[in-house]
Amino acid sequence: MSEITTIGLDLAKQVFQVHGVDAEGHVTVRRSLRRKQVVPYFEKLPRCLIGMEACATAHYWARELRKLGHEVRLIPPAYAKAYVRRNKNDPADAAAICEAVSRPSMRFVTIKTAEQQAAGGIHKVRDLLMKQRTMLINALRGHMAEFGIVVGQGPQHVKELLAVLADGEEKRIPALLHGALVQLAIEHRHAVAHIVEGHAQLGLALTDFLQ
Repeated sequence: MSEITTIGLDLAKQVFQVHGVDAEGHVTVRRSLRRKQVVPYFEKLPRCLIGMEACATAHYWARELRKLGHEVRLIPPAYAKAYVRRNKNDPADAAAICEAVSRPSMRFVTIKTAEQQAAGGIHKVRDLLMKQRTMLINALRGHMAEFGIVVGQGPQHVKELLAVLADGEEKRIPALLHGALVQLAIEHRHAVAHIVEGHAQLGLALTDFLQ
């Protein structure tokens, strides 16, 4: 069998598809790999060029395969799809990636370090917490407005709602609902604390309403 020089690797959660060709472009391998088989399989291969679509897990696998001495390139998914010649499935995707990665005019995505991915993850977590915080504020505002407790617009006024909930003399909110709103207030406090922590990790300035 001719030596594999180029591989298209179609990534998945559990079952990966491999399509390899030799220096003449002849297909030398078509096979699937379970997740735990990927590293052992590529450990045994001579150094070759491996192409993958630049999806969420591609940067991790690129770093792992580089450790084994392989050359790894990430392809924008839209560019790889242009090379699919038959019905779209995992083997066809792997073949398309294999062809695309060897094209001299192909544009590639820079492989991220673990630190770069971690920084991006912090941004995403912070954005999610910001959305959750907004949802919690809107829920508190809506439920409390039903009982005549209305404050100004803007997240900076949530402190007024929280003060009402903390006031032991406040009787406008029925006890049946009060406990649930207190739980929302607790979740809001946790979300704010995590947002503040995320801002600190990223070196971002805090806005007044997060103080």
